[in-house]
Amino acid sequence: MVRTMSLLTALIRTARMIRHTPLLADGLPPDEAVLLDAPDERLGPALVAAALGEYEPAAKLLATTREAAEWENRDRYVMRLAAFALNRDEWLTYWLAAAPRDPDALVVKAELAVRRAWESPARAERLREVGPLIDAAADGDPSDPVPWRISLDHARGTHATHTAFESLWGQAVRRSSHHYGCHVAALQYLSAQWYGSHRDCFDFAEKAAADALPGSLIQALPLRAAFAQLLSGETTSVQDDRIDAAADLAIALSADYAAGDPWPAEVRNLLAYVLVGRGRWAQALEQFRLIGPYATSFPWTSVTDDPLGRFLEARDGVRIEIASAMPLRGRAGRSRSVGH
Repeated sequence: MVRTMSLLTALIRTARMIRHTPLLADGLPPDEAVLLDAPDERLGPALVAAALGEYEPAAKLLATTREAAEWENRDRYVMRLAAFALNRDEWLTYWLAAAPRDPDALVVKAELAVRRAWESPARAERLREVGPLIDAAADGDPSDPVPWRISLDHARGTHATHTAFESLWGQAVRRSSHHYGCHVAALQYLSAQWYGSHRDCFDFAEKAAADALPGSLIQALPLRAAFAQLLSGETTSVQDDRIDAAADLAIALSADYAAGDPWPAEVRNLLAYVLVGRGRWAQALEQFRLIGPYATSFPWTSVTDDPLGRFLEARDGVRIEIASAMPLRGRAGRSRSVGH
């Protein structure tokens, strides 16, 4: 009898899944339309030019962000340009040859050097060697917080003491008190993986989020702390409450942005990951709809070498979970009644 009931339950679940899963695709772009780490309309032309060995569009883009004090955009563009230069750096070589003191070229050079050092087996030693490059970038424009974000990443890899790190943190926030990248770097330093604990992460993240400006991605810092906790597998009932509160805060932040907006795409990807981890299927599906075609490497690279494939698998898995719980004779829709 037990075996018969188990089989019947499995058959009903399968029937529900077959009936409802296709209907839950409403609002989701097809798999082939989803892009990984797609650049925005400003960065795209600079990357295309860099692929051709031309640095001028990148130089103009970063100069614009610096002159307009667009520090969040500047940080993102520096990281993406440095990531591109990991394998194709001719354009950066030409840029530095033409303008060796250009503060925009120097900050990309510093970011690239730190990234390469992080990939080295002799990480700490290599990172110490690139310290002068970060200093040069910081001297290039004393008002720019991005070199200080790079300094915070650098300090984590060189085993800087808490006192030394706090000194760098002070320099960073003095230039931009609400800079998201600097806050992320500080959160990583405080993580259990490095020099702190899950509790340290949550304490720092929740305080920063409470002090954040409306619409600021800093409100998603607790979500990053929640992600680190979930990834470690060391959850407790107390931390579970903080994880769910972090997700709720990030859901509210996500609602401030239009569907398919590339700016909050990484936060929405992270939010979808955390919601899946908490079994909050309906809310996760809504975030996948808001993400649209903008899959991001983070957080999926933390669990796979195929981030786009993992993103698509998670998206399909959420639809299956929702469909399997729906009444067999019901119709799928955009209801949020299933889940947390």
